[in-house]
Amino acid sequence: MSSFIIEGGCKLSGEITPQGAKNEALQVICAVLLTDGKVTIHNIPDILDVKNLMQLLIDMNVKVNCIAPGSYTFQADEVDLEYIYTKDFRKKSASLRGSVMIVGPLVARFGKALFPKPGGDKIGRRRLDTHFLGIQKLGAKFVYDATRQLYDIEAEELTGAYMLLDEASVTGTANILMASVMAKGVTTIYNAACEPYVQQLSLMLKSMGARIWGIGSNLLKIEGVSSLCGTIHTILPDMIEVGSFIGMAAMTGSEITIKNTGYDQLGIIPDAFRRLGINLEKRNDDIHIPTHDSYEIESFIDGSIMTIADAPWPGLTPDLLSVFLVVATQAKGSVLIHQKMFESRLFFVDKLIEMGAQIILCDPHRATVIGLGNRLPLRASDMISPDIRAGIALLIAAMSAKGISRIYNIDQIDRGYQDIDQRLNALGAKITRRP
Repeated sequence: MSSFIIEGGCKLSGEITPQGAKNEALQVICAVLLTDGKVTIHNIPDILDVKNLMQLLIDMNVKVNCIAPGSYTFQADEVDLEYIYTKDFRKKSASLRGSVMIVGPLVARFGKALFPKPGGDKIGRRRLDTHFLGIQKLGAKFVYDATRQLYDIEAEELTGAYMLLDEASVTGTANILMASVMAKGVTTIYNAACEPYVQQLSLMLKSMGARIWGIGSNLLKIEGVSSLCGTIHTILPDMIEVGSFIGMAAMTGSEITIKNTGYDQLGIIPDAFRRLGINLEKRNDDIHIPTHDSYEIESFIDGSIMTIADAPWPGLTPDLLSVFLVVATQAKGSVLIHQKMFESRLFFVDKLIEMGAQIILCDPHRATVIGLGNRLPLRASDMISPDIRAGIALLIAAMSAKGISRIYNIDQIDRGYQDIDQRLNALGAKITRRP
């Protein structure tokens, strides 16, 4: 099991550029299956989840070529559908949750798909009902083999339909959107997710010839077309990395500049950090974080404790709540962190408590953080990363702690953060990777 050894207490300085958005990359790479034309995608992050998805497409006989660092061409003109019935496909797709988004494109273009029950983060139940119910509405038939834990999907023809999603799932919306762009007639999706990732996917599909209205809203209207063509697409900067770097700078008392952040697509993320007392300055498309000797959590106007909760876009993304929680441990004041979507995502707080953080885990969805500022610095510790976002939160904690910490299972961090140790060491961190 690979690990990071972190010497805490190091100040960071300099500039860092966020990678391409992981969540967008997984969606738009799946979308290449919708056409036999050549698709070029720029700013693809070199991370484990993306590499595994690209390898899955290569195994399906999709032509994938690297034309420059972060830039690839894809051509799915000779897809081997027989591969999806192999044991190798089941094993690889089951280990990568993002691969569920190949279902929509495969059913739309080829009328069939096979998908195993997926793995991914250990953060509690993550239902696929939204994906499957939406694609069923379009006319696909799903058969679940409980013995082999496989979903077998077939559709002679997809037909546009009206649907109200039971949750504003980002990947669910993306999957249904990709299934509907070549369905016969008009599809209307209410309660659609409208995160920048979905907006980017929609814009890419439109450039391929899809007919989509309502981009950026929770009501999408799609008029099916008979075929799509190739295109060129550039992935946005990763908002989760931007938020992680903001929290990292504040907790380590460092002055850094985050370059090319895609600021206009960050939503309320900068203001949410300001509620924790963190000063940040927008400089064109960059964010400058000055040195913080301390920072103090705001309270509500009536003096009651601040609550930071995730919500569908344009609310706060749930992927950053782990970072907000760990950053609050070294603030002055108290805050309630409310993680509504995943019931196990806050369970990593026991590691922070061992490091000296004052946290009360109220239930699987809520934790109260009592920030004591510089009066109680975190202590170094050995810990295991349970998922991508908790992993980066634990890394931030270790960087601010006194002493030498070790984080195991860093493959989870590598799934979402490109060369994170090398990039942070360039700013002054002391992180050693051990196999």
